[in-house]
Amino acid sequence: MVTTNPTPDITPDLAAVRTVPRTVKDTPGYRVFRVANAVVLVLACVVTLYPFVNLVAMAFSSPGAILAGEVNLWPVGFNLTTFDWVFNDEKFWAAYGNTVVQTVLATAIAMALTTTMAYALAKKHLKGRQFFIGLVVVTMFFNGGLIPNYLLITNLGIKNTIWAIVLPNAISAFNLLVMKSFFENFPDELEEAAAIDGLTTYGVFLRVVLPLSKAVVATMVLFYAVFFWNSWFPAFLYLSDGSLQPVTLYLRNLLAGVTGAGLEAGAEAAQISANMQAVAMLLIAAPVVAVYPFVQKYFVTGVMLGSVKG
Repeated sequence: MVTTNPTPDITPDLAAVRTVPRTVKDTPGYRVFRVANAVVLVLACVVTLYPFVNLVAMAFSSPGAILAGEVNLWPVGFNLTTFDWVFNDEKFWAAYGNTVVQTVLATAIAMALTTTMAYALAKKHLKGRQFFIGLVVVTMFFNGGLIPNYLLITNLGIKNTIWAIVLPNAISAFNLLVMKSFFENFPDELEEAAAIDGLTTYGVFLRVVLPLSKAVVATMVLFYAVFFWNSWFPAFLYLSDGSLQPVTLYLRNLLAGVTGAGLEAGAEAAQISANMQAVAMLLIAAPVVAVYPFVQKYFVTGVMLGSVKG
């Protein structure tokens, strides 16, 4: 009778492998790096947060303390009177409503144009693709100039309308190129499978590509929304009608010394104006600060996906 030795079991014990601790040698140089990195990050946070904390403190401080330079990180002479004045200022809320409408409309139009154009430019079989990409890149470095743009807006008949704010900035070349790079890395197999299932080009884009591009889309929405929300100079140029002016232009008038809330000129008005500027800036910045945490998780991912080509 012939006996054979069983084949030895050479399968590694994965459970044992998982339990083996991985140690990283903590060298003196690495410890110095960690300390220096922590110090730099803390300093960056302080430099970034200090202006906003100081703004909040001034918004809740007395006007006299602000003008005296006594307000730093904590309110001095706590008061809510200026908030009451601003909340009862019809011009402020009318301008605030204009900003909301302009931002929502402009962001929606900008995203519709940017996503569709970026998707088209991402297709290598598009005729004249390099020519159109070149046109986009040129606009990043050259533009018509202030006076030609003003004459164009006037001759088009859209001065003193919301379209003077929305249309000239409908497409950002930077945002367009970021989205184009993202769509270039999109798997062709998914689009081909959707086309085989009967979807048209528009169906593939709307039902397949966009739902899988939430990171970069959310990032671009944030970029556009913040840009339009903070923009005041186009309104200063093209909107002489006060009923259409955004809240940022209202704030600009405050910073330029124009009193609000029905205040008369004088020393008391100057004190109150300093406090009102802080309150107005806080109320303008509050929506962006409130919305950003909800899209922050997409921010870095979206930029990296659209900027790095694998």
